[in-house]
Order: sequence, then C-alpha cells, then structure tokens
Amino acid sequence: MPCIARIAACAFFIASAVAAQQPPRQPTTAAEAPDRDTSYIEENGTAHVTRVVPVPQDLSPEAQKFISRVVPDEAPPEPLAARRARMDEGQARAKVEWSRICPNTSVDTVIGGVPVHMVTPDNMTASNRDKVLINLHGGSFNADSGSYSESIPIAGYTGIKVVAVLYRLAPEHPFPAAVDDAIAVYRELLKTYKPDHMVIYGTSAGAALTAEVAVKLKQLRLPMPAALGIFSTVDSFARMGDSSSIYTLNGFAGHLDPPSDKAHDPYYIGSTDPKDPVLSPIYADLTGLPPALFVTSERDALLSATANLHRAYLRAGVDARLVVFDGLPHAFWYRWELPESIEASKIMANFFLAHLAK
Repeated sequence: MPCIARIAACAFFIASAVAAQQPPRQPTTAAEAPDRDTSYIEENGTAHVTRVVPVPQDLSPEAQKFISRVVPDEAPPEPLAARRARMDEGQARAKVEWSRICPNTSVDTVIGGVPVHMVTPDNMTASNRDKVLINLHGGSFNADSGSYSESIPIAGYTGIKVVAVLYRLAPEHPFPAAVDDAIAVYRELLKTYKPDHMVIYGTSAGAALTAEVAVKLKQLRLPMPAALGIFSTVDSFARMGDSSSIYTLNGFAGHLDPPSDKAHDPYYIGSTDPKDPVLSPIYADLTGLPPALFVTSERDALLSATANLHRAYLRAGVDARLVVFDGLPHAFWYRWELPESIEASKIMANFFLAHLAK
C-alpha cells in the first residue's frame, strides 16, 4: 500500500515485567501490518487502537520520502558508544551539507571553560557584530545530534554569529552539569555582549536545556537574553505527554516502548527530584521570562510536552508562540534536503531577529 503508514499505537496493556520475560520479538512484516482502523477504550481510558494513516499530500516530495523510511519496530538497543559515534558522523556530514546552503567559518574554541563551535556566517554585516546566538544542541543529553545542524542554518538565516555549546553529557555528567556549562558560557559572553543582543535556543534535549537555563538565570538574577528558542522539548521529567505513547522520534516508524510511570531519562536527572523546577520547568515560576518561540511537529514524540510548556509560558504571561508542522517527525529541521527544514529555520531566525535589540 504506497504512501501509507500502518501503525498499531497505544496497545500497551502488557505489563513491562511480563514483557521482559518474553522472547525477543521480530520486526512486523508487511503481511502482519494492520490494514484497518480499530479502537477499544477501557473504563479507565486506556486506549487500544490501530490506525492506517496516509502521508499528508501537502508535504513536499522530499518530506514524503523522508517519512516513508523503513525503520524496524523491533530492534536491539544501540550501545551508547555506537550512538555517539553515529551522531558524530552525522554532524560531520551536516556541517558539510548545511555549509553548502549557508556558507560560514566554524572554529572550535573554549568559552568560560566550556568547548564550543563558533559559527560565523559569511553574510554577517557590521551591524550584527555586536550580537550572538547561543545554541544548546540536541542528542538526548548523552550525545551530540545537532551542534552543526542547529547552528549553521540559524547563523546563515540571521546573519549572526552562533556559539554552539558542547556541554558535558550524561550519564557521565548528570544534571545539573549541562546547565552549569551553559550558564558559564552565557556569563562569559555577557562580558562582551549586551543581554538584549543575545538569544538562547536549542532542539530536543537542547530545547529542554534552554528552558532549564532560563529558569536558572532567573534564580541567579542574571540579565535575561532577548529571546528563547525552544524547539521540541521535554516539559517534565516526572511524566511524559500523550504523544510519547503514539510516536517515536521517527514518527510512526521504529520501536516504541510502553509508557512507564517511572521518571524520564534517569541517566540525565541522576539523584535530582524529577519535579525540581530547574530540571522540569513546567513546575517553575515562569513569570518574567523572555519571549519564546516553540516549534514542533505533528508526528513528534515531544509534541505534547512542547505544547504543554508553551501553555505554561502563556499562563505566566510570557510572549510565547507555537508553530506545529503537519505530518513530520521529531526535529525534522535537521534535514538539509527538506524544504520544510528551510522554512522552519527561517521562522526561527526571523523570530530572533524580531526580538534582538537594534
């Protein structure tokens, strides 16, 4: 069946302890894939559903091809060393591919004792030399999935230098190590740049880290940046939102574990209370934070969390905006070949430009 994603979502009624005793499952085959919608709702609201979902026809041909990738729904876990190596290779390629679209000079250096990529766009004008954007990359807090994918396009579309912070990673360095590293870079840059000439932004783990850093800056009574970019985030490590029970990081493709009542990402949070207001900003006093742009997508595992934190910003009276792209998975804007990635990057860049002081 061309251009159809066949899925079985939320049929999570087998206890994890029982599932752990079962032999490894084989990937679902085309013959086994559901070909009709089903729906059964328990009295407590637990849903057992399957859905047959066509590819949205308003997506670009490139995006339609991107979300049609075949990813097995049953696969062995990837060792952390292999994951880090794979993502490092991915960022090396991203540097080349994004630099073709947004020419730049990238230098590795140290700011505030923390290693960074400093990306200077070729189109930077004299009027933008007194501005800087701080990127906190994605990668589930344990790898670098986006230091170039997030910094090069934003540098190019804003015409402003980006400092991508290579913060310490879990599990070797759990919370608050990454927050401390980001704060150290921000403090050092404050010696050169005015706060209203600075922006902090990130994707996925970096989006969560951006929100954490904003709360920490408020606690430390440090001057706030001009704006925040929170692009597909976790709002709370104490619980996960509805979309995490439906989508993987690849959308409908790939392996999806049953939801759990346990804290999310214990390797990152370490011994910290999952409801700590810096770790999980949904529990923080968000009043007085800078304007923030939230970006996510409909088939994003973190769609719910992003929407929830956006609403929390609105409740706190913050100028917060939310953009949701239809049909695409988590952090699709990493993909240089997608027209939607260019569109998303320009939305992000234009938001920053609109809020930076002249």
